[in-house]
Amino acid sequence: MRNSLADQARQYDMVARAINYIRNNPHQQPSLKDIAANIGLSEFHLQKIFSEWAGISPKRFLQFVTKEYARQALRHSADLLATSHAAGLSSPGRLHDLMVTCEAMTPGEIKALGAGLEIRFGAAPTPFGDALIAWTTRGICHLGFVDDATLDSAVVTLKQNWPAASFIYDQQRALQISREIFVLTPSTPPLHLLLRGTNFQLKVWEALIAIAPGEVLSYSKLGQKAGMPKACRSIGTAIAKNNIALLIPCHRVIRDNGEISSYRWGADRKTALIAWEAAQIEQKRTGQQNNT
Repeated sequence: MRNSLADQARQYDMVARAINYIRNNPHQQPSLKDIAANIGLSEFHLQKIFSEWAGISPKRFLQFVTKEYARQALRHSADLLATSHAAGLSSPGRLHDLMVTCEAMTPGEIKALGAGLEIRFGAAPTPFGDALIAWTTRGICHLGFVDDATLDSAVVTLKQNWPAASFIYDQQRALQISREIFVLTPSTPPLHLLLRGTNFQLKVWEALIAIAPGEVLSYSKLGQKAGMPKACRSIGTAIAKNNIALLIPCHRVIRDNGEISSYRWGADRKTALIAWEAAQIEQKRTGQQNNT
């Protein structure tokens, strides 16, 4: 039986510590024994947690968090992008079953600061720690990872961003939304997002959504994808303004040299997201091959 989201979130705390150790010791190429000793676990326990959390072996998962993997993924994604453009397509085919649709708020709605809008919110576990999720009848308007110490301040910031809206705490629906995002089944419904941003930001966010899981792009390639090849700095600013983590996958954008750049929810979490998605794709492909 697959672990619950709460179990995966607890496991992520240990995985995050392992990733942090790897990121801080890249030249030593630490072994499983080294990593386990650093975070106070046995090799057996670390192997078990990694395999349960990521679905693949620790050794393979750790390959996904290296700079060399990031460089290879950049080259692969660039090839896919070039191929799709040559074929007259806007983006390569999606590699997963989670369908996301978006609706943008009108300038008048943005100016109204949420007046007449009812926003429900709650915190829920995810495989990457707890997340604050907020939504309206039109879709999810906020998803941000939080730690225990930042949850209250995250709620305060959420309300400040929509000062004229009414807020209702709805923990049960937040838990359900988290399951819909992370536990895909044939009956998983499409997820709707309600976006609030400038036309430029919306174009960048739409380009982000078109990046398939397991792929990464550089800022410059994302600019080409969004039709704004010379706006790298502005694109970086638009990415930083994204308030819907994962579903608008700004974690899939890294530097041209393969470095995992800054992430508002933590560079180690960004590294884990990229590696976890690559692991899910590999697990899916392995399962398909075994069934043929």
